[in-house]
Formats: sequence, structure tokens, C-alpha cells
Amino acid sequence: MACSNPWGVAQPTAAGLLLARCLAAGVVTQEMLDLSAKQVPCFEHLSEMEQIADLQAEIQEKSLETEILRLEKETADIAHPYFLMQKCQALQVMNKHLEAVLKEKRTLRQRLMKPLCQENLPIEAMFHRYVAELLTLAVAFIEKVESHLQIIRSIPRIPMTMKNLDNALAKINLLVTETEELAEQILTWRELQKEIHYNSQITNKSDSSFSILVPP
Repeated sequence: MACSNPWGVAQPTAAGLLLARCLAAGVVTQEMLDLSAKQVPCFEHLSEMEQIADLQAEIQEKSLETEILRLEKETADIAHPYFLMQKCQALQVMNKHLEAVLKEKRTLRQRLMKPLCQENLPIEAMFHRYVAELLTLAVAFIEKVESHLQIIRSIPRIPMTMKNLDNALAKINLLVTETEELAEQILTWRELQKEIHYNSQITNKSDSSFSILVPP
């Protein structure tokens, strides 16, 4: 592989090493090589293949660097020193809190074992009015808590209920349309019956008048 640094020392290529071994073994002579180099450049393809191999190696190296940068970005909140410092500080605060709890373990155990019944919570006089209002709100909430829970339980069934309502509304619209058509038919039939009755009355009157004019 050729040297990628233009200012570095040039390394011998594979073709050069092969030719040097051939010269050392006496298979070819320098005159033959010079003649072949002047007539046909037979080693140009080898140089192109070496350049292609160098480019592929460089592309692979850049791909690896890009992958490493992507992994560093994805794991920045885990491996970055800044975030690690924050986590360490949070752990130290938690440890201090746990140490304080362990120091007061006996007192906490006694408080937990002590029954809480028949005890009054001391409240300052200036807050008594607010406590009374809070108790009123608490009683109202407790009275309605069952209905609130039923509403919360019915939330998953809302899509199905809305679908049923849409279907019922579509059926109602269809029934309204059919009822309107039926009403129009009834009105048409009624008008037709009125016309028939009116025509029959006119016919009866004309017959009676004709019978009066014509003697028997």
C-alpha cells in the first residue's frame, strides 16, 4: 500500500519489490525492463489497482470514524464526562439522604410503630377557616367520587359509544327521510281524494239539476 503522507519517505510498491526479486534471481535483466518500460507500460494497471486499494482503505477508515462518532453521539448521556458528573452528584445527594435516614433509623421505627389514632394535627388559628373550607370540599368530593370513578371507567368505552351514536343518528336520519316521503304521499293522496269528492259532488248536482229540468 502506498504511503498516504506526501512528505513521508516513499515506500517501494509491490511491483517494484517483484521486479527487484526478479532482477536478483536473474530472471530478467535491467535492459529488458527498460525496453519493456519504453515499449509497453505493463505495470500501469498494478499502480491503478494499488491506488484503488488505498482509496478503499481510506473510505473504510472514514466510515469507521463516522460510526464511532455516531455511537459517541448516541451514548453521550451515558459516557460523556459532563453527564457522568451530574449522575455522580445526584448519587452523592441520594447517599447523603440515605445516610441521614439510617442515622435516624431508630427514631423512624418508633414513629412508625406508634399508633396514629386519637391524635390531633396541630393547626394554627389563622388557618382554621381554610381547614373548614377544605373539609367541606373534601366531603363534597367524597360524595361524588363514585360518579367520578364511573366516568373514568367509561372513558375507554367512549369510542364505541360514539360509534353507536353515529349509527343511531344515521338510522334516525333515514327514518326522518322515509317519514317525510310518507307524509308527502299522504298529502298527495288527500288532495287526490278531495278532488275526487269535489268532482263527485259536482256530478251529483248536475244530475239533480238535469232531472228537475227534464219532466218525467
